[in-house]
Amino acid sequence: MSNGTQIKKPGGSNGERIARAAGSIMLAMLISRLLGFVREAVIGAKFGQNEITDAYIAAFTLPDFLYFLLVGGALSAAFIPVFSSFVATNREEEGWVVASTFVNIMLFLLGCGIVLGEIFTPYLMPLVAYDFKGETLAQAIYLTRIMFPSVLFTGLAGLSMGILNSYQHFLMPAVGSVLYNIVIIACGLLLPEQLGIAAFSIGVVFGALANFLVQVPVLLRSGFKYQFTLQLAHPGVRRIATLMIPALLGLSLGQIQEIINQNLASGLAAGSITALRFANRLMQLPLGVFAIAVAVAVFPTLTRCAARKEWTEFRQSLSLGLRSVLFIMVPAAVGMAVLRVPIVQVLFEHGKFDHTATLATASVLLFFMFGLFAQGANQLLPRVFYALQRPHVPVRVSGLVLLVNTAASLLLIRYLGAEGLALAFSLSAIIAFSLYIVLVKKVLHSIDGRRLAVSVAKMAGAAGVMGLVVAGLRDLLAELLDTTTLLGQMGLLAGCVLAGVGLYAWLTSRLNMEELNLVKQTLLNRFTGQSKAK
Repeated sequence: MSNGTQIKKPGGSNGERIARAAGSIMLAMLISRLLGFVREAVIGAKFGQNEITDAYIAAFTLPDFLYFLLVGGALSAAFIPVFSSFVATNREEEGWVVASTFVNIMLFLLGCGIVLGEIFTPYLMPLVAYDFKGETLAQAIYLTRIMFPSVLFTGLAGLSMGILNSYQHFLMPAVGSVLYNIVIIACGLLLPEQLGIAAFSIGVVFGALANFLVQVPVLLRSGFKYQFTLQLAHPGVRRIATLMIPALLGLSLGQIQEIINQNLASGLAAGSITALRFANRLMQLPLGVFAIAVAVAVFPTLTRCAARKEWTEFRQSLSLGLRSVLFIMVPAAVGMAVLRVPIVQVLFEHGKFDHTATLATASVLLFFMFGLFAQGANQLLPRVFYALQRPHVPVRVSGLVLLVNTAASLLLIRYLGAEGLALAFSLSAIIAFSLYIVLVKKVLHSIDGRRLAVSVAKMAGAAGVMGLVVAGLRDLLAELLDTTTLLGQMGLLAGCVLAGVGLYAWLTSRLNMEELNLVKQTLLNRFTGQSKAK
């Protein structure tokens, strides 16, 4: 672009670019995830784990479905690859025409969807929580109607993020998620006496608005040129439309799976939906802070390489990103499984959230951990096909996973209850991971498989040793500290986490793992302002 405020395209090696981008996201995402736990802890402390919180969590389903149906899939699978290709080939003026057309179409569709959703909520809610009755059903309908307008702001925020990511700008979209949680927490603390749990739903709407507004100044500095236009015949717009169709189908399958699981959970004991939600939030901490950060950081590089047909760099970026994700996910799964009860105690066991609720949530968390490594990898692998503008591949994988997950959920819920749903989720994630590895190798002909296998073996060995040591330390500290107090629980958890992180880092350094260097580079870049290539 010609103006003096454009965002510069970064140079440097693959590792340097990925480290800079991931580092920009990680700190903001860490704060956002921690605030997310604060938000859930406030909800649990004020309302417990019961039909009230089940209704609040179920109320997210319809607005989320509308967002993912109309916006979410289009962003990752269609808009970002197409817009990035215009940027990579120095055709940005055309890119802004395409972006403006997409904005206008999105606003129209979201507006219609919100109006229809508000009108038909009572008829749609039984589809997502069939066993809700009486006051619980009425509460879920009321909260859903409050939250529907948030979809508009979430859509605008997502579009802003897509444009900024195309210019390798990642920080402010991540900061937006921090503000989102801050606003919800503020509303939940200030308004519950007057509004009850609806205070949190109102916070969702204003939090989504804040998420969008914080990105606007950087979006304008990027050179965004909004035009009130609908150039539906433009090749870029037509390409987005072509790519969107399979993407919408794929994300619809994912949302259908969530609806199926929520329906199944609604027939379990009161609080089961909440236990699944809180355990899922804990699982999302390592995913959001590192796996998603790396995937988001790598994606623009993949789309740029695909647009320029730089396949060697494409493979190198994918290999490095995948190994880096697994380097964190494998020990995170082991550590969180060993420390599941102390983690839930420290974060949620306050007020009306008692020790029985802690044990129920921790038990669900254990089964989520079985598939954490696959969940992490699955944040990155589908993006390979989005970058290649082949979204039909993730659709096929999603369709198969939907069948597997549904069958496993129906079987396992009979024997394990909510834990069975978590186990089915993990098993389907592992199957999806296996399929993606096979398909990516088929498309790219090589995924640096030998190096990946060696790295995973080293990670698993180091994580196993770490897990045994942390389990022993956990039992020792439980004898030495008064774990009936919050201070004692925090001391036990902090001591075990620090020991586990230190031991894993030492073991992997002795094994000369390249992935450790990237993680160190990322942390140095973000937390100390340095960037050291290894």
